[in-house]
Amino acid sequence: MSTYLQELHRRRTFAIIAHPDAGKTTLTEKLLLFGGAIQTAGAVKSNKIKKSTVSDFMEIERQRGISVSTSVMGFEYRNLQINILDTPGHEDFAEDTYRTLTAVDSAIVVVDVAKGVETQTEKLTKVCRMRDTPIIFFINKLDREGQDAFDLVDEIEQKLNVKVRPLSWPIGMGQRFKGVYNLYERKLVLYNPHSKQEEEDIIVFEDLMHPDLDRLVGESAARTLREEVEMVETVYPAFNKEDYLSGDICPVFFGSAVNNFGVKELLDCFVEIAPTPRPRHTEERDVFPEEERFSGFVFKIFANMDPKHRDRIAFLRICSGKFERNKNYRHIRLGRDMKFPSPTMFMASKKTLLEEAYPGDVVGLYDSGNFKIGDTLTEGEILHFKGIPAFSPGTVPIR
Repeated sequence: MSTYLQELHRRRTFAIIAHPDAGKTTLTEKLLLFGGAIQTAGAVKSNKIKKSTVSDFMEIERQRGISVSTSVMGFEYRNLQINILDTPGHEDFAEDTYRTLTAVDSAIVVVDVAKGVETQTEKLTKVCRMRDTPIIFFINKLDREGQDAFDLVDEIEQKLNVKVRPLSWPIGMGQRFKGVYNLYERKLVLYNPHSKQEEEDIIVFEDLMHPDLDRLVGESAARTLREEVEMVETVYPAFNKEDYLSGDICPVFFGSAVNNFGVKELLDCFVEIAPTPRPRHTEERDVFPEEERFSGFVFKIFANMDPKHRDRIAFLRICSGKFERNKNYRHIRLGRDMKFPSPTMFMASKKTLLEEAYPGDVVGLYDSGNFKIGDTLTEGEILHFKGIPAFSPGTVPIR
């Protein structure tokens, strides 16, 4: 396999979406911790810890404790390049989120165990469904009291019009929370409220009838888990990766992002099943990531990322071919060639100069006013990418 195809197959680009306060930014940060992209976690909306979460880097976000603007973060995990686009959950900033969903290949939807499916979750999931974007659900905050797991899963199916398949299952919740059983890998993951999840808390457990289960979680919890897992296996269809990739079935995981619990199970499954870069539709033809000629589109423009400089950065999703620094590319709308001496990749607010990038990657291009949302860069071919919403603030682009 050529180096280009190897790099292409290493990419996983996805968005994390949720209603405000469901724990989306916290989950993003814990994924970055697992990827080694950051060393310590900052608490969202905590007065005790002055450092704000890595992905919330605008001043308004720090003040309000919400993610306002899509942050782009890349890290390596198990020899894969993972690109997360953290999106605003707040409906005031929905426009940004809708556009971001055009630039990803899959999505993780965070649901609060107590509040269930909320308004913004419904709207954003509907956009994903319209695009056949593969979705994984992460039911968060299991360390707090919340709704019954079966009721929650039913609510997700009914309100969001999706078919689901739990791939992990909680053992109690709130004060009674003992952990989760990972149905995907047949592993028991024990919850330790006073420490971060360690390897010794993960036990391979093929047979739930084994008496060790009673010893580890208690007889009552073990009995309930056995009954509930049997029901899950009976009621829900067997998991099939192809059904997930076509958007026909959505895996569900349970955990507590703030306690770093259940996040590794989610990430390990995600990197195995999530799609590599997918084809994109243009008015002229379909563009496939395997094509060697470069193409990409601008889905977001960000002003004043650095308060010391009056800079604008255009976020470009690469759709095909390899992007190279200082190479001439055709700006289709303006009809002229441009080259970019200092393109950047992002780890939240930290920018690094890049020499090359591949389909699935999001590149930041310094912009002096040449770009608009939806603009295309190619090696000369005239292409206009479809599906990038352009609408005025305050309107919701759902038909």
